[in-house]
Amino acid sequence: MAVDPRIHVSLTHLRGLQGAARGLSFLPRQPSASVLNGRHKSRLRGRGLNFEEMRDYLPGDDIRSIDWKATARTGSPHVRVFTEERDRPALLVVDQRMSMFFGSQLNMKSVTAAEAAAIAAFRILKAGDRIGGIVFDDDNRIEIKAQRSSRAAYTLLEAIAGMNAGLHADREVDRGQGKLNEVLASVVRLARHDHLIIVLSDFSGIDEATHRRLSSIAAHNDLILMLVYDPAATSVTGSSRVVFGDHAMQAEIDLSSSALREAVQRYTSQRLQQITDWQTEINLSVLPLSAAEETLPQIRRLLGGMATKRRVR
Repeated sequence: MAVDPRIHVSLTHLRGLQGAARGLSFLPRQPSASVLNGRHKSRLRGRGLNFEEMRDYLPGDDIRSIDWKATARTGSPHVRVFTEERDRPALLVVDQRMSMFFGSQLNMKSVTAAEAAAIAAFRILKAGDRIGGIVFDDDNRIEIKAQRSSRAAYTLLEAIAGMNAGLHADREVDRGQGKLNEVLASVVRLARHDHLIIVLSDFSGIDEATHRRLSSIAAHNDLILMLVYDPAATSVTGSSRVVFGDHAMQAEIDLSSSALREAVQRYTSQRLQQITDWQTEINLSVLPLSAAEETLPQIRRLLGGMATKRRVR
């Protein structure tokens, strides 16, 4: 039986996104069209600098590199020479919980997160950085150590596809809160400083502990939240009874009442707004991804990337 790509992703599909990452960047000096550029952007650190040597000033050297203390001590101009670190480890945190198994128009949120993670993984690997990650659902968590190899990227994609395949409507899950916070605690442990952290999630179940952990991560790393949402969370419409539910519970809601529609909309949009507000409170960037649109065009638009033009022969 063929798999509907809007509901579940295959490993073949995720691997096929390798060429889609051309022209994208999660590093500083973003294009003017990028959501990472401007008033709300994170102060992305990029690769660090390693001190290499102190030497005499030579014509053409940047005067900003002059070490004035050494110059005063020796009586002749001296400059500090730095080299850029060869790579920066990146960690992709991919949410495949049952809260992500929802979509009202095009994709399930879990599919959008999986596709975005694959595109990001290939882009990071192409830049020469180490790639690793954490993939989690309601019951399990898989950690992939950051490495500069295609094998690490493929291992990450295999974990994503495997957990994505386990999502289905009649799946029973532990209703306890805190899974996301547990994963973020692991991120704190794995990425102590100078990492690029990209969290792809709908951020269901967030609380003050989430805020604290994200603050801790962002204090020493570059943090990007890819907020995956469905339009139903921001625009509740309808004039009849709608049944929401899962394997264990169901609730019928009469959306013919405008007051009830407004109440449901306020409730469902509160989480999205809270995450967006954190952008001004914490040194991080928020990239909203809609499950109602194709993933790649959204990422290109958000990051200011341009599609590769094919030469017409």
